[in-house]
Amino acid sequence: MKKMQKQKSYEIDMCHGPLLGKILIFSVPLMLSGILQLLFNAADVVVVGRFAGSQSLAAVGSTSSLINLLINIFIGLSVGSNVLIARYYGGGQEKEVSETVHTAMLLSIISGFVLCVIGGVLAKPLLELMGTPADVLDKSVLYMRIYFLGMPVLLLYNFGSSILRAIGDTQRPLYYLSAAGVINVLLNVFFVTALHMDVAGVALATVLSQCVSAACIVRCLMKSEGSFRFYPKRMHIYKDKLFRIARIGLPAGMQGAIFSVSNVLIQSSVNSFGSVAMAGNTAAANIEGFVYTAMNTMHQTAVSFTSQNFGGKQYDRINKVLVECLVIVLLIGLVMGNGARFFGRQILGIYSSDPEVIDYGILRLSVICTAYCLCGAMDTMVGAIRGLGYSVMPMIVSLIGACGFRILWIMTVFQWNRSLFMLYISYPVTWGITFAAHVVCYIVVRKHIRKVLGD
Repeated sequence: MKKMQKQKSYEIDMCHGPLLGKILIFSVPLMLSGILQLLFNAADVVVVGRFAGSQSLAAVGSTSSLINLLINIFIGLSVGSNVLIARYYGGGQEKEVSETVHTAMLLSIISGFVLCVIGGVLAKPLLELMGTPADVLDKSVLYMRIYFLGMPVLLLYNFGSSILRAIGDTQRPLYYLSAAGVINVLLNVFFVTALHMDVAGVALATVLSQCVSAACIVRCLMKSEGSFRFYPKRMHIYKDKLFRIARIGLPAGMQGAIFSVSNVLIQSSVNSFGSVAMAGNTAAANIEGFVYTAMNTMHQTAVSFTSQNFGGKQYDRINKVLVECLVIVLLIGLVMGNGARFFGRQILGIYSSDPEVIDYGILRLSVICTAYCLCGAMDTMVGAIRGLGYSVMPMIVSLIGACGFRILWIMTVFQWNRSLFMLYISYPVTWGITFAAHVVCYIVVRKHIRKVLGD
């Protein structure tokens, strides 16, 4: 009985009672988890920038948009698992929850090994296609190939944590990432400063720390009580669950990949300004990542809360979830984004002592971080629509509004005025356009659901 009570303390009843407190209880550990996960890469960037030089810093940074492009489709499948499990859990369908959990865990392992092969084989040709400078190409390829060796455990952790998020547990993933984060930082310093392994050391440290977090999340699910308990021997692909996961997750993954395509094009354009500009861009993008990760918790919160309330037939709470998530994400974006710009020089100084690198970083922060709240609002709208089970619509809107317009901008406006400022301004412009389009889509979806349900 005590064990069951302890288990229940990690879960959140999203379908009853006041929303704001529960949203904060859910989102704060999620925010800290995301920031901690981002520290994996930040530790790579800081250690390599300080102890291995600007070429190594540029090498690590030049791979991030390409890595995101390759893994986003598979990460999207974990979103599909989250939506489906949350819906079944909110509706009390225990058998469906269990089948979805065991489908998702096997899917994560298969996807991880597929990515491992893809990353190893395509690393060099894709980096060459992006125009990665010759002086950093070899290091970029090495970093990326080692990083992709950890894909099976990375996806295992992501799918496992999405299962816990679906039932309201965001605390235990935070504990596991805390342990893995400490290990990552210690290994980074040891491999780079003591063993002089350069980019190979930071990549290996990241992989080993991800093994720790994945092992912890699997053990947690195996020890859990209730319908979401994981039994390795019961792993099986249930075709109906796989289809539903894919129906929601593949468009979500495609949306992430679509954004990554435009980011790869932008990274390629940044590469044309040389390795110093690349290093400044890398450091600034890393700082922005903390703001984005904090805001993105509202996207994940909107997905889980909307899915559970939809499954539990608490339709009147769905609009309230969206409004409260939007207010919170706008506050996070305004405070953290402008804070990052205000303290930009001091923070960038952690990554590099080169004044030219810092100047390039400040340029990016000045354009993007001050308007970052628009990106958070856009993603939160997507989370609400996806939580209702509509995943193709936000993908199409993002394809046209964000990715399509950004690519058009690079091919036209940027070509007329080839400056980093003109390149960076494409971000806030496309965020604003896409957010407005998602608001219209949400209104259309809610009207359609009311009509279908006769509500």
